[in-house]
Amino acid sequence: MLQNTTVGKLHEMKLGMMATSFQEQLDDSAVAQLSFEDRFGLLVDAEWVSRKNNRLKRLIRKADFAFPEACLEDIEYHADRQLDKALITRLGACNFIDEHHNIIILGATGSGKTYLANAFGMAASRGFHTVRYIRLPELLAELAVARAEGTYRKVMRQYRLLKLLILDEWLLYPLKETEARDLLELTEGRYKKASTIFCSQFDVGGWHQKIGESTLADAICDRIVHDSYTIVIGGEDSMRKRKGLAEEP
Repeated sequence: MLQNTTVGKLHEMKLGMMATSFQEQLDDSAVAQLSFEDRFGLLVDAEWVSRKNNRLKRLIRKADFAFPEACLEDIEYHADRQLDKALITRLGACNFIDEHHNIIILGATGSGKTYLANAFGMAASRGFHTVRYIRLPELLAELAVARAEGTYRKVMRQYRLLKLLILDEWLLYPLKETEARDLLELTEGRYKKASTIFCSQFDVGGWHQKIGESTLADAICDRIVHDSYTIVIGGEDSMRKRKGLAEEP
C-alpha cells in the first residue's frame, strides 16, 4: 500500500519516469541487493535522462528543420564538393555559437546547403541551444504580417533571442526597402549576441545588389561578413541529382 502511495505521489509531482523506474525496481529482485544510495541514484538518473530527452525533442520540434534527420556524421565529402572536413568538424562542436559567430554556406541549387545547415542546427539542438530554421521569403512575409497585426516587436524579439537562426534562400530575390530594413533590424539585434547561418546561391559580393539601397546594404553586410565562417560547396552535380531526388528550390 505504501509503495502504491509513493508511486502516486511521484506522478503527482510530475516525476513519471522516476515512478516507472521505482516500480521496475520493486519488480526486480536483483535490485534489492543494491545499496539505498545506488537504488536512489538509478531513480534520479532515469528521471534526468527522460527530461533531457524530452527537452531535446521539444527543441528539435520548435526548430522546424527542413531535414530533421540531418547530422554532420552523414555529410558526404566527395572530392568535387571541395568541403573542408576539419572546418566542418570544428564548427560542429558549436563553439561558434558561444562566440557569437556566423556561418555562410554558399553553393549552387541542390548542392546540399540546406542539409548542411540543418546538420549544424541539429548539433546545436543536441547542445540544448534554441534553433530555428526558416526560408528568408517566409521570414519576411511573417514580419510583414506581424507589422500589420501590431505584433512586429514581439515577433522580432523572438527571432533576436534564438541562439542559432538558420536563414535559407538568403537573398534569393531582390529586396523591397521595407524588407531590407527588417533585415537590418534583425542583424543588428543579433550582432555579437547570437549566431546565424546564411544559405545562399550568390557570392557575398553580389549581396549588395540584392539588398538594394547602398547604405542599408553596407550596414547589413558589415554585421554579417566580418564575423562569419564561410563554406563554399563545389561540384557540378547536385546532391539531389546524385541521389535521384527532385531539385531543391
